Amino acid sequence: MALVVNTNMPSIMIENMLNNTNDSLNNDLTQLSSGLRINSAADDPAGYAIGNAFKASIASMNVASQNASQAQSMLQTADGAYSQINNIMVQMSSLATEAASGQESSTNLASLNNEFQDLASEINQIANSTVYGGTTLLANGSGSVSVTFQVGDVNSANDQFLVTMSSATTTDLGLTSLNLSSNANAQAAMTALDNALTSINTMMGNIGGYQNQLTYLTSNLTTSIQNYTSSESTIMDVDMASAVSDMTKQQILEQSAMSMLAQANQDPQQILKLLQG
Repeated sequence: MALVVNTNMPSIMIENMLNNTNDSLNNDLTQLSSGLRINSAADDPAGYAIGNAFKASIASMNVASQNASQAQSMLQTADGAYSQINNIMVQMSSLATEAASGQESSTNLASLNNEFQDLASEINQIANSTVYGGTTLLANGSGSVSVTFQVGDVNSANDQFLVTMSSATTTDLGLTSLNLSSNANAQAAMTALDNALTSINTMMGNIGGYQNQLTYLTSNLTTSIQNYTSSESTIMDVDMASAVSDMTKQQILEQSAMSMLAQANQDPQQILKLLQG
């Protein structure tokens, strides 16, 4: 092998390997300190993009899950109000049935009618005061209320949940102008209340259907969040045991390379022996 002074190729090669080892060691230290396999786009451009996409979807789905919970709360509010209105109409129906009998005196009819009218007013009070998030749920001039909840991470119809609630004022239920001032009027009130009770039961059934859908939807969101989180972890998180093992290897290689570099830098001094000989 030729002995040269100007260019120490073994030293250059060892220095290059030492630099590579230092880079690998620094990468291991970064991964172990952050817990992440990918700390910048340079570490894995494709993985970095995919991992960030998963992270964005997870964040959106967490908010979507919160939206679904809010929808459930709104439906529970509406369901409670419908139930109270239903109970009131049952009481009104009892009063109308009592007033429809011919044995009731005019005094009794007047008393029954006063209570009947108070109950009708209570229906309107409940319908107009049932509010969730600033939206009046059971009283709307169009006869129903349009509330849309974003329950997915994509702006599409499949990720949106539309809830429609029917208004439940006395006008909407066909209970206006009813009274128990006579047997005939009481009988007419009975028929109107039978129809109204059928309507309110349908409304409550619709609410129950929405609640069931949201239960399944929330369960699916939870599963999706878990799966996306697992996928993001697989891409982004570092295997700590593997990183520690690699760091140990790189530390040994670094020490070995530094020792060999020192040796390689001493080799040209052998030429002095030739000159002195």
